[in-house]
Amino acid sequence: MKAENLYHTGVVVYDLGTTMEWFTKVAGYTWTDVVEVEQVAHTPAGEVTIPMKMVYSGADPRLELLQTVPGTIWTPANSGVHHIGYWSDDVEADLAMLESSGLDLEVKSYNPDGSGTLLWAYAKGKSGPRIELVSRAMEPFISYWWSTADNP
Repeated sequence: MKAENLYHTGVVVYDLGTTMEWFTKVAGYTWTDVVEVEQVAHTPAGEVTIPMKMVYSGADPRLELLQTVPGTIWTPANSGVHHIGYWSDDVEADLAMLESSGLDLEVKSYNPDGSGTLLWAYAKGKSGPRIELVSRAMEPFISYWWSTADNP
């Protein structure tokens, strides 16, 4: 994991629409299309399906806003920042490095193509922010998503 691979800050919010409006009014943000997806993920307790609703800001530095999902790790953080997201060329290896540094795996998701390749993972330690590792294989999709923002 490298500092230059940081590409977004994730904030979990109770009301996605209201938060988007607030950031637009206060700081002039524009937004990508809102994506809603049933995400299959793996936790230490087993497989779960999570109803995700999320959006990215239209310009750097990127904010990712995620709708609260009760009963999961996707609840608002006391600090406001839920996670910081890094591109990863090898999610499995980077996750192993985080775990060897004292962070615990919270959740991970595999490519649905059956290849067994990790697409993303979250890890959290006793202090510091939660880390999200996102496979570079997802970069073209996410870049396309970013292009849906209505930038002036």
